[in-house]
Amino acid sequence: MPWIQFTISSSEEHAPQVGDMLMGNGAQAVTYRDGEDNPIFEPKAGEVTYWQHTLVTGLFDAACDINAITQRLSQAALFRDNFQYKVDGLEDKDWEREWMDNFHPIQCADNLWICPTWREVPDPNAVNVMLDPGMAFGTGTHPTTALCLNWLAQQDLSGKRVIDFGCGSGILAIAALLLGAEQAIGIDIDQQALKASRENAERNGVSDRLQVYLPEQQPEVNAEVVVANVLAGPLRELNQNVLALVAERGKIAMSGILARQADDVQAAYQAQISFAPVVQREDWVLLSGERVS
Repeated sequence: MPWIQFTISSSEEHAPQVGDMLMGNGAQAVTYRDGEDNPIFEPKAGEVTYWQHTLVTGLFDAACDINAITQRLSQAALFRDNFQYKVDGLEDKDWEREWMDNFHPIQCADNLWICPTWREVPDPNAVNVMLDPGMAFGTGTHPTTALCLNWLAQQDLSGKRVIDFGCGSGILAIAALLLGAEQAIGIDIDQQALKASRENAERNGVSDRLQVYLPEQQPEVNAEVVVANVLAGPLRELNQNVLALVAERGKIAMSGILARQADDVQAAYQAQISFAPVVQREDWVLLSGERVS
């Protein structure tokens, strides 16, 4: 079924109200996006944050009377004399197929590839992580994931235990196992992430060596190698939880950190971690080091 997108330009203050108005006029869904170039990378936990200039888009069935909806909205007191809107047609597509068509194998290191399960493997002799992220974060396309994968590929993981803090799709834990780790543990707050990690582990033949847990269920255990690809805020706030996962003389790599946040994250760990030089890709950095106390 074709759709109509009705987008209204709004202030930050009024964006939620505009969204409610669109829903009240029959929108099937409402989305909010940045109307300028002021990205919000890291809102506080539980906080819903809008942009100073927010574009609010309602998705309507093409059979609706969009002219009548426009007339009703234009008369709302909220807009007064400043009703800026745009109407676009949206053809129906197989959106899952659309996404799959644009997800290609990614080379993360000389001998490490992330391969969608529906694509051919470019290099059968390489370490190939066969991935279907499902509803979880982690496809290898984001710079932070690529930074962590490249770091893992440089480590001697033979016989070691690896903990993937914020495991998402399981991409880092599974890569570590395929690169020689003996055991991996994935930790995530999202049940969908744990489900995706288990399924991807089965696809890669390592399900017997990967265990996944919600934080409140994880055993008291540490590892020679810890990777944490989350965000700067949680890494700072949960620094003692993360440090408890790192064995003495163990190694840690952290990402999900913007370059401007690197000093603050390092400060939360520097008493116990001896840091290597920062590695940067685009606006994102990888912090890595060894536990010394």
